[in-house]
Amino acid sequence: MKPEKVAAFYSRLRDLDAHPETELRYTNPYTLLVAVALSAQATDVGVNKATGPLFQVVDTPEKMLVLGEAGLKNYIKTIGLFNTKAKNVMAAAQILVDEYGGQVPRDREALERLPGVGRKTANVVLNVAFGESTIAVDTHIFRVGNRTGLAPGKNPLEVELKLEKVTPAEFKRHAHHWLILHGRYICKARLPECWRCVVKDLCAYPDKTPAPGTKPSGTTTKPAKAKKPPGKRAVKKPTAKKKAAAKKRR
Repeated sequence: MKPEKVAAFYSRLRDLDAHPETELRYTNPYTLLVAVALSAQATDVGVNKATGPLFQVVDTPEKMLVLGEAGLKNYIKTIGLFNTKAKNVMAAAQILVDEYGGQVPRDREALERLPGVGRKTANVVLNVAFGESTIAVDTHIFRVGNRTGLAPGKNPLEVELKLEKVTPAEFKRHAHHWLILHGRYICKARLPECWRCVVKDLCAYPDKTPAPGTKPSGTTTKPAKAKKPPGKRAVKKPTAKKKAAAKKRR
């Protein structure tokens, strides 16, 4: 996608929502870190249902250690892979207390050292909690980057690096949220809603979907085949073999 199209792409998304925010609920950098770690292979809605009550009790690594792994599981048991996630959250809390005084580090490498925290989670925390211009690539952004031609890549890291390169500085702060919300609600995986997309004319996706109840442009309705008028049934003439057989019967 050419630079002028990239700028127009982001500009239109910004016009829809100038200050987008994460849909995960949190109260401070630590609860954000926990929420993002729990959101792997889970929906934000599902995570919020579990962390709402949890964050009323726990909002620091120290309090998480007091709660304990068994106590944490009781809060997050509705989330997929909760056993593994509980172990990681507890291990991360211990490291934060022992090495960082209970504070969430503002450093990608330090964040990625925490159990259960990968590059995507680290980028989200840096962007949302600390205002860094990082672009975390999840399944939605990976799809949008490839489908639209904005930043095609074979894996999330390739897409992230391309987005870092092509995204103008004025849009980098909120690029992550504009793209993820666009992928979540418009450029959906199974059936993108191209008919209501504000960047469809900039998008490279060839199979744009029409509005429900309408037909794709360029298609024509085939005329129905005319039915043959009813007529007399054709009478088959007997073959020589049948004639001979009939004479013998006589």
